Amino acid sequence: MRTVAATVSAPVLLPFMDLKALVLCSDDKIVRVLRRTLGDLEIGVEVCNDNDAALRKLTRQRFEAIIVHCSSPNAADVLRSARTAPCNKQAVAVAIVDPELALRSVFELGAHFVLYKPVSTERAKSSFRAARALMKRERRRNVRVNVQIPVVIRSTEAGANRKVTTTDLSEGGMAVANPQKGRRPTGRCQVAFTLPGTEALLELPAEFAWEGTADQAGLRFCEIAPEVARTLREWLKQNSPEMELDDPPVRCQLTDLSMGGCYLEISSPFPASSRVTLSMRAGEVEIRVEGVVRVMHPDKGMGVEFTQATSEHRQALEKFLGVLNENRNLLPELLVEPEGLSEGSTAANEVVAPTDDPLLKLFRTESSLGAEAFQEALRKQRASLPPMASAAHASA
Repeated sequence: MRTVAATVSAPVLLPFMDLKALVLCSDDKIVRVLRRTLGDLEIGVEVCNDNDAALRKLTRQRFEAIIVHCSSPNAADVLRSARTAPCNKQAVAVAIVDPELALRSVFELGAHFVLYKPVSTERAKSSFRAARALMKRERRRNVRVNVQIPVVIRSTEAGANRKVTTTDLSEGGMAVANPQKGRRPTGRCQVAFTLPGTEALLELPAEFAWEGTADQAGLRFCEIAPEVARTLREWLKQNSPEMELDDPPVRCQLTDLSMGGCYLEISSPFPASSRVTLSMRAGEVEIRVEGVVRVMHPDKGMGVEFTQATSEHRQALEKFLGVLNENRNLLPELLVEPEGLSEGSTAANEVVAPTDDPLLKLFRTESSLGAEAFQEALRKQRASLPPMASAAHASA
């Protein structure tokens, strides 16, 4: 697949707005804590006391976070509606719950984070730091840079090629001038283009999202390969100098590591299906890996499955595992940062590790266990496997 030479206008960053959170809660004490905590984190707050008001706002305004007190009548309707409202599909959802409430049911409603009652300032700040990092990444994925690039679109159904020009570009997709005015194509396709100032041809799957006008088509990128996503993200950073900075990476502790994934102890873990990047250092060996969160235990930790399958990635992991097994008292340094939320189907398609990986088997078969039961399963697994074949035990 080939593209013609690019004719590019100067990239223009569309204006940023402050981070905003919609709060559904009628408990004045909780609202005061949330206002103070979110204000310290520079997150604006709009409070609704009833479902109808919250649902109206969800359909008319964009929010980076939806915070729902689950004791409110029919609060589940708001969590569900947040997932279907076009402008708030990717908003980070936080559920405030009683400690005895089953977490599985809350996550099934669409919550990404859980905040237990009683809600203290310290607990809320810890949870919302992780939530804010994810909010920023999700918003940045949708920041559009005005740029005109020739693009070839190949229909995966008809196999026909069509040449179009972008009107803007983001990490999550692009808008293109619609050459077939009045006709709106649908379905999946493959797009190919070259970013201005680079030589590499990027090819990635997409689908017609139709968030534009009749003269414009909206394309949403699907299942982007990590190296392509990294190239696109770096180009957008370089051509959007006013773009806000991400929050710094979060320090965590490695407890288990295999060729396919790892388990991390962290007080504010990222939700299941989050895409994350890990920077790991042991002695003189340092590696950077990308993955998807498969298991999340609030206030405790998370299990991450790696999504890279190159020989270089495998060699780097083998070297890292070797250092840990040769130096059993060495405590590796780990930093984690979110890259965004994956939809369920996308996250499932990112499985690249062998199915005989014992740590991944645990993620897939025991993900519904509570934190304590899961930790016990991890301990039993460590005891049953030889060092180099096991999930390398990196800390007590």
